[in-house]
Amino acid sequence: MFKTFETNLAGRKLILETGKMAGLANGSVLVRYGDTVVIVNVTASKEPRDGIDFFPLSVDYEEKLYSVGKIPGSYQKREGKPADKAILTSRAIDRPLRPLFPKDFRNDVCVVATVLSVEPDNSPEVAAMIGASAALSISDIPFGGPTAAVNVGYVDDMIVINPTLEEREKTRLTLTVAGTKDKIAMIEAGADEIPDDIMLAAIKAAHIEIQKICDFISGIKAEIGKPKFEYKSFEVDHDVYEEIALNFTDRMHEDVQAVDKEVRDEKMDILAKDVEQYFIDKYGEEETEAKKSDIAESLYKLEKKAVRKMILEEKKRPDGRKIDEIRPLSCEVGLLPRVHGSALFTRGQTQVLSIATLGMVSEEQSLDGIDEEETKRYMHHYNFPSYSVGEARPSRGPGRREIGHGALAEKALVPVIPSQDEFPYAIRVVSEVLSSNGSTSQASICGSTLALMDAGVPIKRPVAGISTGLVTDENDPNKYIMLTDIQGLEDFFGDMDFKVGGTKEGITAIQVDIKIDGLSYDIIKEAFERTREARKYILEEVMLKQIDTPRKHISKYAPSIINTQINVDKIKDVIGPGGKMINKIISETGVKIDIQEDGRVFIYSSDEQNGKKALKMVEDIGKDLEIGEIYEGIVSKIMPFGAFVDLGGAKEGLVHISKISHKRIEKVEDILKVGQKVKVKVSEIDEQGRINLNMKDLEEVEE
Repeated sequence: MFKTFETNLAGRKLILETGKMAGLANGSVLVRYGDTVVIVNVTASKEPRDGIDFFPLSVDYEEKLYSVGKIPGSYQKREGKPADKAILTSRAIDRPLRPLFPKDFRNDVCVVATVLSVEPDNSPEVAAMIGASAALSISDIPFGGPTAAVNVGYVDDMIVINPTLEEREKTRLTLTVAGTKDKIAMIEAGADEIPDDIMLAAIKAAHIEIQKICDFISGIKAEIGKPKFEYKSFEVDHDVYEEIALNFTDRMHEDVQAVDKEVRDEKMDILAKDVEQYFIDKYGEEETEAKKSDIAESLYKLEKKAVRKMILEEKKRPDGRKIDEIRPLSCEVGLLPRVHGSALFTRGQTQVLSIATLGMVSEEQSLDGIDEEETKRYMHHYNFPSYSVGEARPSRGPGRREIGHGALAEKALVPVIPSQDEFPYAIRVVSEVLSSNGSTSQASICGSTLALMDAGVPIKRPVAGISTGLVTDENDPNKYIMLTDIQGLEDFFGDMDFKVGGTKEGITAIQVDIKIDGLSYDIIKEAFERTREARKYILEEVMLKQIDTPRKHISKYAPSIINTQINVDKIKDVIGPGGKMINKIISETGVKIDIQEDGRVFIYSSDEQNGKKALKMVEDIGKDLEIGEIYEGIVSKIMPFGAFVDLGGAKEGLVHISKISHKRIEKVEDILKVGQKVKVKVSEIDEQGRINLNMKDLEEVEE
């Protein structure tokens, strides 16, 4: 049955429709937010997937270019693999939903959000996040929502919910918050050095709106929601777990405290073999084989319980650190001789090598998406090869995790990147993870800051990144321990990964992954305080002691830039018909040239003299000749009635035989030769643009 539900969000109508489209999905909602329209469909498999120990949830946010009246630019003229922005949105939809499914649920669940129409003032990402929650809530799929989400801006010192296009152009904050009615479930932010108190106020303002939308969805669920279907539980066999816990808890508690990750992993492997042998000796190989999955799940559960109990009750971390202690840090710059900038940042057993490359402005990335951003001048890429965790897997290109971590580091650094006017380069930084034991994305922020400074990029201020973790008491939600600088094991068995990048002045990026049903304001506030102090320590005690300011000069291997400004009307003359003139300049000097629509010209050259030569050629074309001014030129052609003189920049004038000299001349060739340098004065430029020159007047000047 077709149903329509309506409310207001940030002063604009939000309409959810269901029952008209996609009737075979478990749940389907069409979201209308102004003229933005997104359809979200959710489906679940009837049976669980065999042989897995995780919940198989997949989320796809599909951008359709017809939604903004565009035809795809690819050869096939159809949408190909999702753009990075779509992948990041899929991750943002996934994160608040995943913790709200039953822990023992193993059926495949697919969430597909398809963008059908986009009005720039109304975010399709927010519509998709609300639609996903609503579709799951009214479906028969087991789900503990609802959740909701909003965007937040900070415009003219005011917090703005779901900012319009005009407001987004002025905002100092791009924040997405998702949550349940009671708690915050996801935070994603890029910010222009926003202080902690303003960021917390923005999150609280977002939650007020989230609570209203959660109530709205709950009302829809109460009216038309389907009963949730029964499913096969994959809870660990209680008897198997209790037997392992009874016999191996003390050993597990001891083995997980190995400081070195490799040593700890080796001990866990030996313990697993010993547990298996214990069951073989007691129950025989056949019964042990039948219990193999439960044994593995029980060991995982026992290790998780041991780590969490140690932290929560003993206030002791697996590697022996204090609760707020950062792992040993070190960094180096200028490691690679031929690149434009490089740095190595090491935090415990996590190690990231970042490399900066400078290029022409025209080498910035072109974006073929549905939002207003068409190009990207600063690009940050993150690679996570299998050897970084000691595994033997072939590389298959970046996945969603790599794209997400690269985007987080990019957000953290964008606010300090100089403007194009200050530093007319396209900039690419690549972070290569060499070794991973947690917080690689934050190490890439630190290493990339150093690489940019090593490359001579005049960043406004250095940026550092740090993450905090959380272990909560299942029986007392007010009892928790927060950990500064979490390693892999603490992230894996903990409840939160709260990543914050920023300068000494404020926050530039946030990404929060949560495994529980949400965070209180007190936890968020404490995370901000912890990360601020940690960033200050990393910047002052480690990074700035290695390199305290950007290098004064860029690498000799990077293209140097000479820039000039020409009249917009002269751009076509510099380019020439079919690019003839600009190609002539490039072929004669070996430079690269970028010409902007406003008449700015950037000349990139590895040779100073060739750069200056190209500059003169461009300026000669771009300048207007003035009557009465004296110029130097080269005789290009001789005719019976005079000589043509090339004044540079595709400008040529005629010196009539009567204007060459005060002396009587029989033949022009008696005075001038082709290729001869001469000084001439512009005497006339007629309506057709023909230039008449005079050499005779200069004889008088010389006398």
